[in-house]
Amino acid sequence: MPDVVDGHITERANVYSGSRNRLPATPFGLHTGLDEAPARRSLREQIAKLERELAAVFASAYPRRGLEWRVGSPGGPRVLGVGELEEVRDRLASRLEDARRTLRDRGYVERKNVERIEEMLEEPARFKWVRISNADIGEPGCKYWHSRPRLGLIGMLMGWWRVKISSGCP
Repeated sequence: MPDVVDGHITERANVYSGSRNRLPATPFGLHTGLDEAPARRSLREQIAKLERELAAVFASAYPRRGLEWRVGSPGGPRVLGVGELEEVRDRLASRLEDARRTLRDRGYVERKNVERIEEMLEEPARFKWVRISNADIGEPGCKYWHSRPRLGLIGMLMGWWRVKISSGCP
């Protein structure tokens, strides 16, 4: 005898008829859909991996500041569904890529600043009034390199330039 459940035709086995070739039907109201547990487990593993990678990126960028590390999640303590876990994973992946790009860009600028300091030390007159700080090369502290004339105005008129290196924080 066929039954219609959610638009699907199913047949219930008659338990009393002695028919052994049919499976017993599920009770009314119980729908056996997809098993989300493996998908949820896989998404949680992907999220954990992305969080570890994001933490490693921020740990490797330690003295630098200004890198955004937070990733929001759907509010409140509860078990997240597959769709919500996918959203969290996608936001984490996006945040990780942004952090890597920012760190790569900062690293490039910092390398260029280190090269510029070396050039400043060789030819101070070419870099008049240029000042580069430790923060510009990705190091902690208050030290800076400043190309300026010796003996003030007289040195500037005579072309006597030097790089003065500060001693650090006051």
